[in-house]
Amino acid sequence: QVQLVESGGGLVQAGGSLRLSCAASGRTFSRYAVGWFRQAPGKEREFVAAINWSGGSTASADSVKGRFTISRDSAKNMLYLQMTSLKPEDTAVYYCAARDNPLLTINVRLYDYWGQGTQVTVSS
Repeated sequence: QVQLVESGGGLVQAGGSLRLSCAASGRTFSRYAVGWFRQAPGKEREFVAAINWSGGSTASADSVKGRFTISRDSAKNMLYLQMTSLKPEDTAVYYCAARDNPLLTINVRLYDYWGQGTQVTVSS
């Protein structure tokens, strides 16, 4: 069992940066692939970025490539999302997720554990 708690969201102007953090509980966190997803009002939850168990493999959505970077520190049970050059369309609730599998996936249905989300609002 893994519990996830996100932090770091907030209000930022377009072009600004934010760093989201996700604190995980559970001794097996280092074995899990983890990812970030987001959901804007009236829209489905969508993939943002994911990282495999070792941190050696990552994937990101085309909409955030070159702007967002996912990383993890398994020794600290932490997951991060560094977001730069933020745009108003990045406004959403951002969720941290983990799956009981070492391989990353962009499929939202294949993640087993979810945080409560943190709001990111980008003003124009």
